[in-house]
Amino acid sequence: MDNPEEDSSSAKYIENITFPSALIEKTFGETLTLMIVTIKCDMLMAFVKDFKGAAQILEKGGYTQFTPHYITWYCPQAFTLRRQCKSQCINRGRYCAPDPEQGFSSGYEGKDVVIETLRQLCVFKVANETNRPWVWWDYVADFQIRRPMKEKKYNKECADGIIKSLGLDAKKIEKGIGDPDADTENPVLKEEQDAQAGKGSRGDVTILPTLVVSNRQYRGKLTKGAVLKAICNGFKETTEPAVCLSGDVETNECLENNGGCWQDKAANLTACRDTFRGRVCECLLVDGVQFKGDGYSHYEVPHVKLLQHSPRLDLGMHFV
Repeated sequence: MDNPEEDSSSAKYIENITFPSALIEKTFGETLTLMIVTIKCDMLMAFVKDFKGAAQILEKGGYTQFTPHYITWYCPQAFTLRRQCKSQCINRGRYCAPDPEQGFSSGYEGKDVVIETLRQLCVFKVANETNRPWVWWDYVADFQIRRPMKEKKYNKECADGIIKSLGLDAKKIEKGIGDPDADTENPVLKEEQDAQAGKGSRGDVTILPTLVVSNRQYRGKLTKGAVLKAICNGFKETTEPAVCLSGDVETNECLENNGGCWQDKAANLTACRDTFRGRVCECLLVDGVQFKGDGYSHYEVPHVKLLQHSPRLDLGMHFV
């Protein structure tokens, strides 16, 4: 944001602004930025905790491969010795994150966020090497719940406790983190910065948070049901995992006009069933009896013959 001085030149300056814009006080802008960052972080972590169960089911079943990615940026060489770069970056300005509290004088710094970002990437790498990639979800969710930044528990000691509880090799994780003060590239973070660039039909990652499903950027709500539906649509019919047929991804099309399917309101029976692909009108199976019909306008209970046999009583008498 720029705030032109109150003089004759400001009128011409403002006329040259050709896109929708607004000028606000610097202090208010800093507060607004902090609010936006907090909302995004809270929204992302709420999704991670909510989606964790479904993600782990899919991974353990061999249906999907989740890979977490984190965005960092670099500080221009000319500014690496400035206070802002030193407080927000590691490895001499190569990997940076914004100050989480928007203040350079107290609290946690951007470099604390980068180091924890690197730790989470190393947790995933080590977990993946032991064929337990889904443990990453446990670490991230537990760290957020048990080690919140606002309670001043956002530190290595707390992280090590969670890593130990998950049975991960802490030494390997620390080796991946390396020396944050070294004037060298970190291979893990370098790989992440390379991954931000667009590949094939996928553009660069510029909006956070972003999900990429089969190399396609996801467009939709960041909710468990919406994301799970997008993933489940990648499976052919009848091959989808059971979690795709759960209530979390129902489309609720049966709520409106019963989805156009047959129903018997008096008996509280309907042929409509919601799935992640949409509603289906299917034949009912009630108490072991299979209904017959087209599922839309005609349904009937199949005729069942009940064969009854008259009891026969044989009496035998023995006299002495």
